Amino acid sequence: MIGIISEIIYRLFYPILLMFHLQNGYTKEAVTLKQGYVSFNSDNKKVIMFHGVSVGEVNAIEKLIKKAKEEFPDSKIVVTTGTNTGQEIAHKRLDGIVDLVTYFPFDTPSCVKRFLDNIKPDIVLIAETEIWPNIAIECKKRKIKLCIINGRISDRTYKSYKALKFFFKPLLNNYAGIYTQSSEDLDKFLSLGTNFKTTKRMNNLKFDITKPELTFDFDKSGRVLLCASTHSGEDEICLEVYKKLKDKHQDLKLIIAPRHITRKDEVESIVGESGYVYDFRSNNIKSMSDIDILILDTMGELGKMFAFSDISFIGGSFNKTGGHNPLESIIFSKPVISGPSIHNFKDIYAIIQNAGAGFVVKNKDEFFNCADKLLSDFQYYKNTSKAGEDVFTAQQGALEYVLNIIRTELY
Repeated sequence: MIGIISEIIYRLFYPILLMFHLQNGYTKEAVTLKQGYVSFNSDNKKVIMFHGVSVGEVNAIEKLIKKAKEEFPDSKIVVTTGTNTGQEIAHKRLDGIVDLVTYFPFDTPSCVKRFLDNIKPDIVLIAETEIWPNIAIECKKRKIKLCIINGRISDRTYKSYKALKFFFKPLLNNYAGIYTQSSEDLDKFLSLGTNFKTTKRMNNLKFDITKPELTFDFDKSGRVLLCASTHSGEDEICLEVYKKLKDKHQDLKLIIAPRHITRKDEVESIVGESGYVYDFRSNNIKSMSDIDILILDTMGELGKMFAFSDISFIGGSFNKTGGHNPLESIIFSKPVISGPSIHNFKDIYAIIQNAGAGFVVKNKDEFFNCADKLLSDFQYYKNTSKAGEDVFTAQQGALEYVLNIIRTELY
C-alpha cells in the first residue's frame, strides 16, 4: 500500500518536484540520478553503500568511509547524498577514493528498484536517521543488509514517531540493525518497537578524530582565549569579553581566528581600534610575549592552535550560522564556550554539556562570566578539562564498531 500511494503521488506531482529541484540548485542530471538512472558496474564484487543526507552527515562518516576502503579493498564503495551541498562535499572529499558518488533515489518503488538494480549493494549504511519506507521494504525483500549507523532521534521527531508508532514499528523492523549515538537514542528506538537484538548503542562517529600533529614552535606567553571560526559581528563580542577578562587576568592573551581568511582586514580594523598590541600569524609570529592579540590568518593551523589555548570560544554561534565543531578543542581537553546558535552540532553539544566539558551561553555577559570562572577557579578548570578527556574516552570506538558490522554481515 505504501508503495502504491507513493508511486501515484510521485507520478502526479513529478512536474512540481522537477521544478522544485531545478529552482533549488539541482541540475537535470541530478534529478535523473535521483530517479535511479545510475551507471555502475560492481564487477561481481561486494558493494558497500554509505548514505549521508547532507554536509553534516557526510562529514561524520568521511573517516569511516576512507577506513572501509582500506579495510575492504576488494569491495566497491558507493556513497550517496540527498542534497546538492552534500553531493558537492562528498565529491570534494571522496572522489578518487570511493568507486561512486551519486544521489540517493526518490523513495518510490520504481526509483528504488531501478537504483538497487544498478548499484546492487550488499549492505546499506545510513548515517543518523533517514527512514524511507520503500528503500526499507525493498532492501528487506532483496535480503540487502540495511542499517542505521550513528543513529539519533531529536525530541521533536521522536514525538511524531511515537504518535505514529503503528506505522514506524513494522517499518523499522525491516532494518537489519539500528546502531545509536547514545543510550537516550537507543531507548527512543526501542520504545518505538524495534528489535532489542538488533538495536544497539555504538557511540558517536564524530568523536573518532585524532589530535593533529604539532609541527611548529609557539610560545603563548601566558593564558590564551582562542576565539575560533568567528563570523562578522562576533569579533566585537570577543574583544569586549576579552577586555573585561584582561582587567582581572592580566596575563591573558587573545587569538582571533576568523572563519574566512578573506575577513582579515575587517578583523584588523576592529582589533586596531581596541588599542591592544596585535600582529598576524602570517608574519611568522612564534611568541605572544610582545603582543596582546594574534590574528590567525594562515590556513591549516587552527586545529593545532587549540593545543595552545586555555579556553576556546567557537564562533558561528552568536549569529544564525549554527556553530562549528567544538571537538577540535575538546580533543585537547580544553573547555569550550559557544553562543546559542549551535544547531549544526546540537548532538555534540548535548554530549559535552552533559559531561561538563563545554558551555552554551546566551549572550556576551554569560560568555564573560563563564570564562571568568574558568580562569579564576583552578579546580573548576581542572575538572572541566578532565571532563573533556573523559568524554572522548567514553565516546570513541564507534568507527571500529561499524567496521565490525560490515565484517560480520558480509565476510
